[in-house]
Amino acid sequence: MLTHNEVISEPKEAFPYKPPSAEILQGYPHIFQINEPLSPRFFKVLFDKFVAIIFLLLAAPIFLILKLAFVIEGLLSPENSGPMFFYYNAVSAGKIIPKYKIRLIKKKYIEPEGAKRHDWIAYSAEWTPDSRTLVGQFVKKYYLDELPQFWSVLKGDMSIVGPRPLSVLHYERDRAQGNVTRFLLRGGLLGLGHINKGTPEMGNPIYEYEYVDQYLKRSSFGLLCLDLWIIWRGVLVIVRGGGY
Repeated sequence: MLTHNEVISEPKEAFPYKPPSAEILQGYPHIFQINEPLSPRFFKVLFDKFVAIIFLLLAAPIFLILKLAFVIEGLLSPENSGPMFFYYNAVSAGKIIPKYKIRLIKKKYIEPEGAKRHDWIAYSAEWTPDSRTLVGQFVKKYYLDELPQFWSVLKGDMSIVGPRPLSVLHYERDRAQGNVTRFLLRGGLLGLGHINKGTPEMGNPIYEYEYVDQYLKRSSFGLLCLDLWIIWRGVLVIVRGGGY
């Protein structure tokens, strides 16, 4: 079992988000004046529900295959056994939600007390490739660990497109830095910033503010068109196997 100090050592990649720059503060002052989460948009919500249902149906056989792989690997290597699904507490539109994922790491890398509280830090070893199970390595590479979040989309806790929901720890740090996007919008599977994963632009908050600005300016249908473009860009990242 990992020691407490080993568990709480946070990988620097886990929180790449930066404070709002002078460019953001000057370019989007109206966003910082909003003091409550933004209302859902009709076509965005309708699209989210439809896509979530379709993907959950399509993902069902994938979940079954992965579950079988988890069981087989657990029998061959007991330290890799354990539940396939877990969740930690995250924040979406200023509200704490369960963020569901597929387990990537071996049991010994999970801090048990933190896991009972559903703290992100209990599972932070997933950023260390050596801690992952064989199935976990494959799952992470192709973002399959995010598939359970379509259930969150269906429930209305998340959206397909929006700023990535952060753990409570990282959300509080993000707000302390002065950012407001994750307070204003439901968290998403993909975002303008997230599609830059693997580039120096990853974590640049200007993309999230641009999305909030477009959320305010566009019609409900116009916002859906922007979401479709972001989804297309995200698909290209996934096809390249950009997960890490």
